[in-house]
Amino acid sequence: MIRLQKVALVFSKDWLEIRRNWQVLFPLLILPLLFAVLLPLMVIGSTFTVPASASSEGLQTVLRTLPIHVRDEILEMTGRQAIIYMISVYLFAPIFLVVPIMASSIIASDSFAGEKERKTMEALLATPLSDGEMLLGKMLVSFVPAVAVTIAAFGVYSAIIDKYTVELFSGRFLFPNNTWLTLIFILAPAIAFADIALTVLISTRAKGVKEAQQISALLLVPLIGVVIGQVSGAMILDPSSVIVMAVVLIAVDVVMFLASVKTFGRDRMLSQVA
Repeated sequence: MIRLQKVALVFSKDWLEIRRNWQVLFPLLILPLLFAVLLPLMVIGSTFTVPASASSEGLQTVLRTLPIHVRDEILEMTGRQAIIYMISVYLFAPIFLVVPIMASSIIASDSFAGEKERKTMEALLATPLSDGEMLLGKMLVSFVPAVAVTIAAFGVYSAIIDKYTVELFSGRFLFPNNTWLTLIFILAPAIAFADIALTVLISTRAKGVKEAQQISALLLVPLIGVVIGQVSGAMILDPSSVIVMAVVLIAVDVVMFLASVKTFGRDRMLSQVA
C-alpha cells in the first residue's frame, strides 16, 4: 500500500533540489515559453503573407480532405480566415503537445540518473520507503511542474493568437475552444505522465541524465505521426478523439507505473552504487 505522506516526502525533497538547480529550471521555463510565443508568431506572420483574397479553388481542395464537422466550421470563412484558423486551431494542436513532453522529461531524466551523478542514490535507496512510494514521489515532482508550465504556455499562446486575429475574425476569439481545453487539461497530463513513467524507468538503468533524456525522446515518434495525420487530413483532433486518446494513455500510464514498480530492482541498484 502506498502511503501518501511518504510520497509527499520524496516530492518535497526532490522539489527543493530542483528549485536550486538552474540547469533544470531554466529550460523548464524557457522552452515552453518559446513554443507559446513562436507558434503564434508563425500565425501572425501568415495574417500578412496570406492575401485577403486567398484562392477559393485552393480552399476547396483543402476542404475535400477534411472531416465534415471541420468543413462546417470553415465553410463560411474567407480563404484567409480558413487558412489561419486551420493553422492555429488544428495544425498546431499536436505540435503543442511537445511542451508537456519536454517539460516532464527535463525533470524526470534527473530522477534516478541525476541521483547517480550526484552520488546520492545509495542514501535514497536505503530509506524505509516502498518502491511504489519512491517512484510515485519522483514522478509527481516532474508531473506537477510539467502540467503547470503547459497550462501557462497555453494561456500565453491563446492570448497572443486572440490579440492578433480578433479583428480578422470580426471580434471573435479563437481561444479557448473545446478541442484545446480537452487537449491541455486531459490529454497533455496523460502524455506527461507517460513520458515521466518511461523516463524514470529508463533513469533507473541509465548511466547519466543525458542518456535518459535521449532515450525518453522516443515518445515524440507517435506524436510526429499525429502531426502528419493532421496535415494530411487523415486525422483531425477534436474533443471526442482527444478524450479517446487520453483514456488509452491513462490506461497505459497505469500499466507503466505498475511495471516500473515491479521491475524497479532496488537490490540491483544498491549493488551498482555500492
